[in-house]
Amino acid sequence: MLFSCERKPQLCGQYPMGLGPVLLLNELVVAYPEAPEPTLNGLNLSLERGQRLALVGPSGCGKSTVARAVLGLLPPGSRREGSLQLCGKDPSQLSRRALNQLRGEAVGLVFQDPMTRLNPLLTIGAHLTDTLQAHRPRWRRAELRQRAEELLARVGIGSDRFSSYPHQFSGGMRQRLAIALAMALEPPLVIADEPTTSLDVAVAAQVMAELCHLCGASGSALLLITHDLAMAGRWCQQMAVLDKGRLLEQGPAQQLLSYPQQPLTQRLVAAARRREGGDTPTVAAAPVLLELQQLRCWHRLPSLPWESRWLKSVDGVSLRLHGGETLGLVGPSGCGKSTLCRALMGLNEVRGGEVLLQGRDLRRLRGRELRQARQRLQMVFQDPLACLNPAMAVADAIADPLLIHGLADRAEARRQARELLEAVGLPASFGSRLPRQLSGGQQQRVAIARALVLKPSVLLCDESVSMLDAEVQAEVLELLRDLQRRFGLGMIFVTHDLGVASGFCHRVIVLDQGKIVEEGRGDVLLRNPVAPITRQLVAACPRLPQVV
Repeated sequence: MLFSCERKPQLCGQYPMGLGPVLLLNELVVAYPEAPEPTLNGLNLSLERGQRLALVGPSGCGKSTVARAVLGLLPPGSRREGSLQLCGKDPSQLSRRALNQLRGEAVGLVFQDPMTRLNPLLTIGAHLTDTLQAHRPRWRRAELRQRAEELLARVGIGSDRFSSYPHQFSGGMRQRLAIALAMALEPPLVIADEPTTSLDVAVAAQVMAELCHLCGASGSALLLITHDLAMAGRWCQQMAVLDKGRLLEQGPAQQLLSYPQQPLTQRLVAAARRREGGDTPTVAAAPVLLELQQLRCWHRLPSLPWESRWLKSVDGVSLRLHGGETLGLVGPSGCGKSTLCRALMGLNEVRGGEVLLQGRDLRRLRGRELRQARQRLQMVFQDPLACLNPAMAVADAIADPLLIHGLADRAEARRQARELLEAVGLPASFGSRLPRQLSGGQQQRVAIARALVLKPSVLLCDESVSMLDAEVQAEVLELLRDLQRRFGLGMIFVTHDLGVASGFCHRVIVLDQGKIVEEGRGDVLLRNPVAPITRQLVAACPRLPQVV
């Protein structure tokens, strides 16, 4: 049970739940240094206590800038005009000490990727006790420990994990810890910025249910920043659509998703419906490009000398991928999806089985033969910005694999890079830009071009659209389909979203605990799931409301 305000009056601090709006933005303008246009350009928004509001919109519309402004995290040199009131106070007018007190007491933040926000040198318990002690210095050590254990219990983490470290937690458990940190002081406002992007749908549903429950129990308002319209409609009563820093449309979430009024909202909803899948794609019979036979990726676990303990991440997986076919891999976190892809790329050790690429067993090849064979197998990762050299121009990043493998001189490599930029829908002039100067969708197009420059037969896409908004997702998926038709690619498409897999993939394989538990057409699996984990994934998958 959480401390109540009567039991620990200082827990509520100087930001108790009031009667007015928790957050009030009036003609808010925010311009970043050297930016040609303001990111927020006269935004009006109000959020009442206990209300759950989803903030949605295309990439670059200003969603995350709202969170930065509320928390006072705008970079030096930014220009801010208009009014921003958080619990009746303007963060930009506070002293450094008062601003630090506001963060955590008036507003809690749940980040997109908790692993990058947690200190790897601190235990799980120390994260909570340090936060509490910073705001409640008079609390005794026993009180801090008790409060920390209560918070962990509320998010489903036992006290026996108090001394664990972040790297010993799964993604879902780390996100639960992030929620506990955000709710530690029961702030009147909680901001969740893409809190489930890196989680599978089952864990995402659990995390969102816990977050909404805790906000409801404490009376906190929730501002959910997301590109997932279906998830926004499932967990929030209200939805606000941003475009170019302005409020374009706002209303009850289910009504807005069923009957969007503005052209942009209509496009976003239409793109989300396409993403959920229309007609399941079909593919003509073609030769087998990739075949796995009883593939095993086992990792030895720490144990006593006379024991032998293994983590069987991939445990006897057999599958075939044909030319021009897209094979979806879905399953819960830790089921072995990414491990399988990394094993195919030679990044994870294979303990047994065969990997046949166009009839040749990669496990039997060595040296130059292996390097040449692996050129036919390339990968597109989830976060393109993390996979591109931030100091290398886009054209050089695309051309680099050709130089590494000695397939072209520098002039020819850059010529091919410019051709591929145009093939993925970007002007050749973008070749001189750095990755950070591109949008998320443009960065992913560059990553796709880099993967294609070696002319692979098989493309591995590991959560390659999960970080993009619905409209950009639809564009990238359509691009992948077009490239597949033009180059005859076989694709393995890893995703935690069974809805996306159903609409985009020709066949879908469901993994659980390193084994294939179900296989078939995506639309059939959505309508009639058989395996327990498939039923769980289908039940957890948020869907847009049906319009009659």
